[in-house]
Amino acid sequence: MQLSDRLNRLAPSATLAMSQKSAELKAQGIDIINLSVGEPDFNTPDHIKAAGQQAIADNWSRYSPVPGYLDLRQAICAKLERENGLHYEPTQIVVGNGAKQAVCNVLLSVVNPGDEVIIPAPYWVSYPDMVRLADGEPVFVEATIEQNFKITPQQLAAAITPRTKAIILCSPSNPTGSVYSLEELAGLADVLRQHPEIVIIADEIYEHINYVGKHASIATLPDMQERTAIINGVSKAYAMTGWRIGFVAAPLALAKAVNKLQGQYTSGAGSISQRLLWLLSMVIKLPLRRCVKLSSVARISLSVWQKKSLDLR
Repeated sequence: MQLSDRLNRLAPSATLAMSQKSAELKAQGIDIINLSVGEPDFNTPDHIKAAGQQAIADNWSRYSPVPGYLDLRQAICAKLERENGLHYEPTQIVVGNGAKQAVCNVLLSVVNPGDEVIIPAPYWVSYPDMVRLADGEPVFVEATIEQNFKITPQQLAAAITPRTKAIILCSPSNPTGSVYSLEELAGLADVLRQHPEIVIIADEIYEHINYVGKHASIATLPDMQERTAIINGVSKAYAMTGWRIGFVAAPLALAKAVNKLQGQYTSGAGSISQRLLWLLSMVIKLPLRRCVKLSSVARISLSVWQKKSLDLR
């Protein structure tokens, strides 16, 4: 059987491969610390599980609207307004099967063959292959330990070419944990204002897992919201990785494009998962930090890296 060129360009997920290897070694009785899959060290809180059971009992098990239930999208808008100072309408929100799909949806919606997407390095291993899936070319910008693994405006300016279509900014970062300050983001925004055609994909799934204070979003800076796709969800802060709920908040035209794309290959996210979020009003009333717990491994890493003056989540 002849496989497509698109598939042949993709590498298997390195994260999942490492996680599987870890499970195999554990099964052999080997003491392993798995630092591959980004998963909290606590279980989904009981009140969330209870809401999921209630959603099942209430028969929230049918197809949901492709972009997500309206009341959930309204709740996400309220979260973005309250926590991030950003105003969105529900039509600008698309709920998907995890933040991973949300990133991929945006790339597939904006990237044409040969377009370049800037990826600061170190980076989450899935980003380059997502770009290749969209027939684009990943362009890596190396950020060293001396600069706290964060790219500078000068590096960004040097990486931009006439073929640049997007940049992926992950803050707090997977895998380094570095957090861009608002001032650092402002420096990058100054460069991006000179290139209004570039789409900013702000992966903020680790928003509430940081140890430097309040998270900053590049979308809050002047002229940035109308060209930024914010990626977020409940996997990390709520220990709900397996529930598969993420979302994109984007300019209306891009949100419509993502909705159109998602409608053709996955439809809406799981009704039960969506409904439990609404039942809890999680993104409106409950502070995310109530569910965040610092693992023993993270404590060790934090104590070590703080000595190197790094901003780790």
